[in-house]
Amino acid sequence: MPRTLDSQITMEKTPSYFVTREAPRRISNMSRETKLIVVVRNPVTRAISDYTQTLSKKPDIPSFEDLAFMNRSQGIVDTSWNAIRIGMYILHLENWLQYFRLSQIHFVSGERLITDPAGELGRVQDFLGLKRIITDKHFYFNRTKGFPCLKKPESSSQPRCLGKSKGRTHVQIDREVIEQLREFYRPFNVKFYEMVGHDFRWD
Repeated sequence: MPRTLDSQITMEKTPSYFVTREAPRRISNMSRETKLIVVVRNPVTRAISDYTQTLSKKPDIPSFEDLAFMNRSQGIVDTSWNAIRIGMYILHLENWLQYFRLSQIHFVSGERLITDPAGELGRVQDFLGLKRIITDKHFYFNRTKGFPCLKKPESSSQPRCLGKSKGRTHVQIDREVIEQLREFYRPFNVKFYEMVGHDFRWD
Protein backbone atom coordinates (compact mmCIF):
# COMPACT_ATOMS: atom_id res chain seq x y z
CA MET A 1 0.00 0.00 0.00
CA PRO A 2 1.30 3.53 -0.71
CA ARG A 3 2.32 5.83 2.12
CA THR A 4 -0.65 7.86 3.33
CA LEU A 5 -0.71 11.21 5.11
CA ASP A 6 -3.02 11.77 8.09
CA SER A 7 -5.23 13.91 5.85
CA GLN A 8 -5.59 11.19 3.20
CA ILE A 9 -7.55 7.96 2.77
CA THR A 10 -5.98 5.21 0.68
CA MET A 11 -8.38 2.77 -0.98
CA GLU A 12 -7.77 -0.56 -2.68
CA LYS A 13 -10.32 -2.93 -4.19
CA THR A 14 -10.82 -6.39 -5.57
CA PRO A 15 -13.96 -8.55 -5.84
CA SER A 16 -12.24 -11.55 -4.27
CA TYR A 17 -11.11 -10.21 -0.87
CA PHE A 18 -14.41 -10.86 0.89
CA VAL A 19 -14.48 -14.54 -0.09
CA THR A 20 -10.75 -15.30 0.21
CA ARG A 21 -10.19 -17.20 3.46
CA GLU A 22 -6.71 -15.78 4.17
CA ALA A 23 -7.57 -12.14 3.37
CA PRO A 24 -8.93 -11.04 6.81
CA ARG A 25 -5.85 -12.25 8.68
CA ARG A 26 -3.45 -10.67 6.18
CA ILE A 27 -5.26 -7.32 6.14
CA SER A 28 -5.52 -7.34 9.94
CA ASN A 29 -1.77 -7.95 10.17
CA MET A 30 -1.22 -4.90 7.96
CA SER A 31 -3.66 -2.65 9.86
CA ARG A 32 -6.29 -3.60 12.44
CA GLU A 33 -8.01 -0.22 11.92
CA THR A 34 -8.76 -0.74 8.22
CA LYS A 35 -12.31 0.11 7.20
CA LEU A 36 -13.94 -2.38 4.85
CA ILE A 37 -16.61 -1.74 2.20
CA VAL A 38 -18.44 -4.73 0.72
CA VAL A 39 -20.94 -4.52 -2.15
CA VAL A 40 -23.56 -7.28 -1.93
CA ARG A 41 -26.54 -8.11 -4.12
CA ASN A 42 -29.27 -10.73 -4.31
CA PRO A 43 -27.22 -13.96 -4.29
CA VAL A 44 -29.44 -15.62 -6.93
CA THR A 45 -28.99 -12.70 -9.32
CA ARG A 46 -25.29 -12.63 -8.44
CA ALA A 47 -24.88 -16.33 -9.32
CA ILE A 48 -26.64 -15.88 -12.68
CA SER A 49 -24.49 -12.82 -13.42
CA ASP A 50 -21.35 -14.78 -12.50
CA TYR A 51 -22.39 -17.59 -14.86
CA THR A 52 -23.22 -15.12 -17.67
CA GLN A 53 -19.75 -13.59 -17.32
CA THR A 54 -18.04 -17.00 -17.44
CA LEU A 55 -20.18 -18.12 -20.39
CA SER A 56 -19.02 -15.12 -22.42
CA LYS A 57 -15.44 -16.40 -22.08
CA LYS A 58 -16.13 -20.15 -22.14
CA PRO A 59 -19.23 -20.81 -24.30
CA ASP A 60 -18.91 -24.61 -23.99
CA ILE A 61 -19.38 -24.83 -20.20
CA PRO A 62 -22.31 -26.89 -18.79
CA SER A 63 -25.70 -25.26 -18.24
CA PHE A 64 -26.34 -23.09 -15.18
CA GLU A 65 -28.72 -25.74 -13.78
CA ASP A 66 -26.11 -28.51 -14.16
CA LEU A 67 -23.51 -26.48 -12.29
CA ALA A 68 -25.84 -25.15 -9.58
CA PHE A 69 -27.28 -28.48 -8.44
CA MET A 70 -25.83 -31.78 -7.33
CA ASN A 71 -29.36 -33.19 -7.62
CA ARG A 72 -31.98 -30.78 -8.92
CA SER A 73 -34.99 -33.07 -8.44
CA GLN A 74 -34.13 -33.24 -4.73
CA GLY A 75 -33.13 -29.57 -4.63
CA ILE A 76 -29.55 -30.33 -3.53
CA VAL A 77 -27.46 -27.26 -4.38
CA ASP A 78 -23.75 -27.62 -5.19
CA THR A 79 -22.12 -25.29 -2.68
CA SER A 80 -18.67 -26.13 -4.01
CA TRP A 81 -19.42 -24.09 -7.15
CA ASN A 82 -18.00 -20.61 -6.58
CA ALA A 83 -20.94 -18.84 -8.23
CA ILE A 84 -23.16 -20.35 -5.50
CA ARG A 85 -20.75 -20.21 -2.58
CA ILE A 86 -19.89 -16.53 -2.94
CA GLY A 87 -23.53 -15.57 -2.26
CA MET A 88 -23.51 -17.33 1.13
CA TYR A 89 -22.47 -14.00 2.62
CA ILE A 90 -22.89 -14.92 6.29
CA LEU A 91 -20.17 -17.60 6.03
CA HIS A 92 -17.65 -15.11 4.66
CA LEU A 93 -18.66 -12.43 7.17
CA GLU A 94 -18.10 -14.82 10.09
CA ASN A 95 -14.53 -15.29 8.86
CA TRP A 96 -13.95 -11.51 8.78
CA LEU A 97 -15.42 -11.01 12.24
CA GLN A 98 -12.62 -13.10 13.71
CA TYR A 99 -10.29 -10.20 12.86
CA PHE A 100 -12.43 -7.04 12.54
CA ARG A 101 -15.31 -5.43 14.42
CA LEU A 102 -18.64 -5.30 12.63
CA SER A 103 -18.52 -1.50 12.96
CA GLN A 104 -15.47 -1.53 10.65
CA ILE A 105 -17.46 -3.09 7.82
CA HIS A 106 -19.96 -1.22 5.65
CA PHE A 107 -22.27 -3.14 3.32
CA VAL A 108 -23.43 -1.46 0.12
CA SER A 109 -26.62 -2.69 -1.56
CA GLY A 110 -25.77 -3.58 -5.17
CA GLU A 111 -29.41 -3.03 -6.12
CA ARG A 112 -29.59 0.45 -4.56
CA LEU A 113 -26.21 1.33 -6.04
CA ILE A 114 -27.99 1.15 -9.41
CA THR A 115 -31.28 2.83 -8.43
CA ASP A 116 -29.84 5.40 -5.99
CA PRO A 117 -26.06 5.71 -6.49
CA ALA A 118 -25.80 9.06 -4.72
CA GLY A 119 -27.65 7.73 -1.66
CA GLU A 120 -25.45 4.66 -1.39
CA LEU A 121 -22.26 6.67 -1.88
CA GLY A 122 -23.53 9.20 0.65
CA ARG A 123 -23.63 6.41 3.23
CA VAL A 124 -20.13 5.32 2.17
CA GLN A 125 -18.85 8.87 2.67
CA ASP A 126 -20.48 8.94 6.14
CA PHE A 127 -18.86 5.60 7.02
CA LEU A 128 -15.44 6.93 6.00
CA GLY A 129 -15.96 10.14 7.96
CA LEU A 130 -15.94 12.27 4.82
CA LYS A 131 -18.01 15.30 3.91
CA ARG A 132 -20.81 14.37 1.48
CA ILE A 133 -19.41 15.72 -1.79
CA ILE A 134 -20.78 13.16 -4.27
CA THR A 135 -24.48 13.84 -4.91
CA ASP A 136 -27.21 13.20 -7.52
CA LYS A 137 -25.73 15.86 -9.78
CA HIS A 138 -22.69 13.63 -10.40
CA PHE A 139 -24.70 10.83 -12.07
CA TYR A 140 -26.88 10.13 -15.07
CA PHE A 141 -28.60 6.87 -15.99
CA ASN A 142 -27.26 5.12 -19.09
CA ARG A 143 -30.25 3.28 -20.61
CA THR A 144 -28.04 1.21 -22.92
CA LYS A 145 -25.98 -0.22 -20.04
CA GLY A 146 -28.78 -0.20 -17.48
CA PHE A 147 -26.43 1.42 -14.96
CA PRO A 148 -25.74 4.94 -13.70
CA CYS A 149 -22.60 6.63 -15.02
CA LEU A 150 -20.48 9.37 -13.50
CA LYS A 151 -20.81 12.67 -15.34
CA LYS A 152 -17.58 13.84 -16.92
CA PRO A 153 -15.19 15.77 -14.69
CA GLU A 154 -13.89 19.07 -16.03
CA SER A 155 -10.58 17.43 -16.91
CA SER A 156 -12.21 14.83 -19.19
CA SER A 157 -14.48 14.94 -22.21
CA GLN A 158 -15.94 11.50 -21.52
CA PRO A 159 -18.32 10.33 -18.78
CA ARG A 160 -17.14 7.40 -16.63
CA CYS A 161 -19.26 4.28 -17.21
CA LEU A 162 -18.78 0.64 -16.31
CA GLY A 163 -16.73 -1.39 -18.78
CA LYS A 164 -17.87 -3.68 -21.59
CA SER A 165 -18.01 -6.71 -19.31
CA LYS A 166 -20.76 -5.06 -17.20
CA GLY A 167 -24.42 -4.80 -18.10
CA ARG A 168 -24.66 -7.99 -20.15
CA THR A 169 -28.12 -9.47 -20.60
CA HIS A 170 -28.34 -12.40 -18.20
CA VAL A 171 -28.88 -15.95 -19.37
CA GLN A 172 -32.55 -16.96 -19.14
CA ILE A 173 -32.99 -19.34 -16.21
CA ASP A 174 -36.08 -21.46 -15.56
CA ARG A 175 -38.38 -19.86 -12.96
CA GLU A 176 -38.46 -23.07 -10.91
CA VAL A 177 -34.65 -23.08 -10.69
CA ILE A 178 -34.69 -19.50 -9.42
CA GLU A 179 -37.29 -20.42 -6.79
CA GLN A 180 -35.21 -23.41 -5.64
CA LEU A 181 -32.16 -21.17 -5.24
CA ARG A 182 -34.19 -18.55 -3.36
CA GLU A 183 -35.27 -21.25 -0.92
CA PHE A 184 -31.68 -22.41 -0.57
CA TYR A 185 -30.33 -18.91 0.16
CA ARG A 186 -33.20 -17.78 2.44
CA PRO A 187 -31.73 -19.06 5.76
CA PHE A 188 -28.28 -17.67 4.88
CA ASN A 189 -29.86 -14.31 3.98
CA VAL A 190 -31.86 -14.15 7.22
CA LYS A 191 -28.73 -14.79 9.32
CA PHE A 192 -26.85 -12.18 7.29
CA TYR A 193 -29.63 -9.57 7.78
CA GLU A 194 -29.64 -10.26 11.53
CA MET A 195 -25.86 -10.02 11.79
CA VAL A 196 -25.51 -6.72 9.91
CA GLY A 197 -28.77 -5.22 11.21
CA HIS A 198 -30.19 -4.55 7.76
CA ASP A 199 -32.81 -6.34 5.62
CA PHE A 200 -31.70 -6.20 1.97
CA ARG A 201 -35.11 -7.62 0.90
CA TRP A 202 -33.80 -10.33 -1.40
CA ASP A 203 -36.71 -12.70 -0.71
